[in-house]
Formats: sequence, C-alpha cells, structure tokens
Amino acid sequence: MSGLPSLRGALLMVAAVLTVTLAAAGVVLLLGEDPFETTTAPQPRTVRRETPALDKLVPTTAPVKDFGQGGAGVTPTPPRVLAIAPGTVPQQARHRLAALKHVQKALVVDAGSVKVSGTGLNLLAVDPADFRSWTPKVVADQPGVWSALARGEVVADSAAMRKYGLTLGAYYQVGGGPRLRVGASAPLGLTGVDGLVGADLGRTLGMAQGVAVLLHGKEGGISEKGVRKVLGKGSQVVMLGTARRTEAKREQPATATAARPGSYLELYKQSATRCPGLSWTVLAAIGQVESGHGRNNGPSSAGALGPMQFMPATWKAYGVDGDGDGERDIWSPYDAVPGAANYLCKTGAGQGGEKLRKAVWHYNHSWDYVNKVLSIAEAYARAYA
Repeated sequence: MSGLPSLRGALLMVAAVLTVTLAAAGVVLLLGEDPFETTTAPQPRTVRRETPALDKLVPTTAPVKDFGQGGAGVTPTPPRVLAIAPGTVPQQARHRLAALKHVQKALVVDAGSVKVSGTGLNLLAVDPADFRSWTPKVVADQPGVWSALARGEVVADSAAMRKYGLTLGAYYQVGGGPRLRVGASAPLGLTGVDGLVGADLGRTLGMAQGVAVLLHGKEGGISEKGVRKVLGKGSQVVMLGTARRTEAKREQPATATAARPGSYLELYKQSATRCPGLSWTVLAAIGQVESGHGRNNGPSSAGALGPMQFMPATWKAYGVDGDGDGERDIWSPYDAVPGAANYLCKTGAGQGGEKLRKAVWHYNHSWDYVNKVLSIAEAYARAYA
C-alpha cells in the first residue's frame, strides 16, 4: 500500500509468494457459474427421492460456527501497532511484547503475499473468533465478514478492492493452487494489509507462520523502539493510530459488505451460521418442501409468502435483513433463508435431537411434516457428504 514500501517488502520476504493466473488486462476472473445467481435455482437432478441437487459443489454437512450479528462480548480493541518480524516470533518474545509499557493486548498471526498483476497482495491469516475484536466496530458487527472467513473465502480491504479492481463474489485462480472467492470487503484499518483469510487457508497457501504482530493499548503510548528491540533486526513496525485517523478524514465512512451467495447451497450453508448446531441440510429440506428452492413462492392457501413460506406475522417477529440492503424482504431468498434459520434457532433447533424435531414442528404444526423434512435432510447429508 502506498506510503509503506518497507512493510510490503517485509511481507514479500517472509511469505511464500503465490502466483495468480494473469491476463494482459489483469487478473483472470473465473466465472464459470454466475456468483450472484441465487433467486433462480439451478435445474434439478435427482439425488435421492425428493432431493434435487442444489449445485455442483461438494459441501460439508457439519454444523458451522456461529458468527451472528454483533456477538456477545465483542468489544473492539483496535490495533495501535502492526509489526512484521523477519521470522516466526518465539513464545518468549510474545511474552515480552505483551509486557511492554501501555500494551494491553497482543496477537500474533500468519502472513503472506499473493501475486496479483505483478503486485503483492498482502494477506493476514487469522482465526475469525480471535481476530474479530481487532477490527473496527462496523466490521466486527457484520456477520457476513466472519462467515466468509469461516467458509475459506477472502475478505478484502475496501481500499484494496478499489485499487486492484477486485470484484465482490468473484473467483480468482491461484496458480497451481485453489480458486479463491472474494466473499466480503471491509475497512480493516491495517495499513499495508490488503485482506484477510482464515488460518486454515493460510496454511494451505503456505503463508509464513507467526510473523505478524498486532498490539493494542494506550494510543501513542506504545514504544516503537521497544517493539523493534523485542523483534530484532529486520523487523518492520507501523504505528497505526495517526495513520488511521488521517485516512478516515480523507475517505467517506466505509461499511463492511458481504457477497451474496452464489447458489441456494451457499445460501443454506451461510444462513446456518446464524444458529450454532443447526445443519444446513435442515434449511435445505425446508426450502425444498416449502417452495422447491424458490420455484413456488406462494401465497399459499393459508397466506404464507416467499421461498421459505412465512406467515406475515411470524416474519414480522423473526425476519432478518440477510444481505445488508436495509430491508427485511419476505420474498427475497437472501432474507428468507437466514430468517428461517433465526426462527428455528429461537425454537431450539441448534440443540439437536428432540429439540430439533420440536423446532421443525413449530415451523409447520405437523409431525408428518417433521418426518418428511428430516428425512430429506438426511438424504442431503448422504448425497453431499
């Protein structure tokens, strides 16, 4: 990033440099399937009786970690210092950093650089649960950001999105490696850092382990000299407080934005993150029974509406703004599917077993309905395992 060539150089030195497929005009976007196509579900093929395929991907059926709106106890602790060490920071040095005057909190993460159009895209590889409090409140409060990391996608810094012409929801091919999807963009406030990936993906990409240090404490109180002394020769240290305020004055207020899921499968998986313990397969089974994944959105004879067939009064109580567009739209799958996850969670679905059966019964007061939904959910689990 401009103004910090030394930090970029340090990242390039310590990280495994990965080559991204290039074209004359820039990065090659792989758009074999439209990443924004959700409202019109794919044509079905029979997987099991009553279970049409959701798309060509092979997802996991395990419940995913909860990254709901806000999050209990998430108090932003903005980093005052970002440093890059010449090698893995040993445990003793981590203790010394935490003991520096005015340091209240310290975190060490992996880092690396991906080559995009001849420019190194600097990334930190983080654990979403640990890193969430290190971001601005507007980012910490956006569930789409943390769900994207949990799914193995890239969260790009808002400025990097503009600078490098990245497209939200698009896939980028790492040469000889995986296809990476830009799942969200957010104002990270980390000078010289262009984006985040999850820790597991970082290891897959061969990023340098334990080289990036973030420190929180009294603004202007942490000694740059002290940090350099602990990390040793060749380390790069950036004091973030003043730079962040200056950048905020130059730019309009930024918000975190998550890419809309590219298919009903992605939508069910992402929505399940709102209810820890709930498998996406239950949402998919309800979506199939209620509307055939958006093919028949009603109104029903009872007055139920939308792809998940909510009664208006129930939607008023449990509907959510799933895609962050400022509306809770009962007809939109981007709102209706996470709304269904929210309703199921409130009635105990995340606890599994008999609690799950009762939660599905609350969705539609029929035990035959419960048996049908859970049977289809089991078929999805077998088909996509």
